[in-house]
Amino acid sequence: MRAVSRQRIVALAATLVLAALAGAVGVVLGFPVPWLLGPVLAVSAASIAGLDTRLPLTLRGFAFFVLGIQAGSGVTPAVLEQLALWPASFAIQMVGVGFVIAASYAFLRRGLGWDHPTSLFASMPGALSFVVAAAAQTRADMTRVAVVQSVRLLMLIGVLTPTLAWLQSDIGILAAGHANTSAGEYAAMFALCGVGGVLGHFSRVPGGMMLGALIASAILHGGGFVTAPIPATLAAFCLVLLGAVIGARLRGISRRELAVLLPASVGSFIIGLGLSAIAAIAAIFALGLAPGKVALAYAPGALEALTVLAFQFDVDPAYVAAHHVVRFLAIALLVPLLATRIARNGVVEDSPAPETASGVDGGEDRG
Repeated sequence: MRAVSRQRIVALAATLVLAALAGAVGVVLGFPVPWLLGPVLAVSAASIAGLDTRLPLTLRGFAFFVLGIQAGSGVTPAVLEQLALWPASFAIQMVGVGFVIAASYAFLRRGLGWDHPTSLFASMPGALSFVVAAAAQTRADMTRVAVVQSVRLLMLIGVLTPTLAWLQSDIGILAAGHANTSAGEYAAMFALCGVGGVLGHFSRVPGGMMLGALIASAILHGGGFVTAPIPATLAAFCLVLLGAVIGARLRGISRRELAVLLPASVGSFIIGLGLSAIAAIAAIFALGLAPGKVALAYAPGALEALTVLAFQFDVDPAYVAAHHVVRFLAIALLVPLLATRIARNGVVEDSPAPETASGVDGGEDRG
């Protein structure tokens, strides 16, 4: 038992060191949001190579909590003035989500010949934890579902980060701390946001820890009660942790499985991104919204990661987070109904037998 614990500690230390070094290399190479993108790439590669890249729940929770406070600090009175446009934006987004599911399903089912349950659950844009739980009630191929969902997330981060840097003419430099911020102000901010994070966690809302902290921080900063930013060093450390969490999604997936399923993963990603982009363009022209924040809000997945990117690029993290929560809740309500219907109708005759767990880490980032 002691040997296993020692092995786990060594793997954790290796993951953290690798992620930090990759972030530093990203800074040197001029990556957009280097402390996130560098670790995502490096830890993904390490996961595929067989390293146990899991992070402890407490460490992941700490990162989401801090990044939630940081995202909430980007809320200003100017942001709140656009709240009236959100319902119409939600409606356009959900129409786009419907088209993404239908087109992705047709590609996997008709184009690649996958069975009905696997095609359906692999087509869901995000909500991995709910999708996997629902798919487990059917004879869907869990490995295919997990790989397609996980690769989509990694490609989203890889594509959207440089795209946002181009749209914003910015590389996402972290906000600098205020020299006159007192220790008391920081203590009050962390304490009140801690209450929000705990309430969010126990509310069972998707990404609850992060969203609870974000809402509390938004109230404090938007109302002018505090002006304290998250220190740049702490924010960079938490971005490194988030990058490691995302990269760990490929843990337990063999290189052979990944290679075999890569065409399906890339095809689904292109369909999802393309149709989401069309919906985003419709929202931009119909509602007069900024392209950057709509691109992040309508992206098919990754609630926590894209909310963090919204702050990094100063594109209304509250708007982005709200849209991902709406998408997540819609899918979370839909997939159990689909699973029950599939099981009741016995649509399993052309499905493969359930496979063993792929080892993909759903983590907090359920998007």
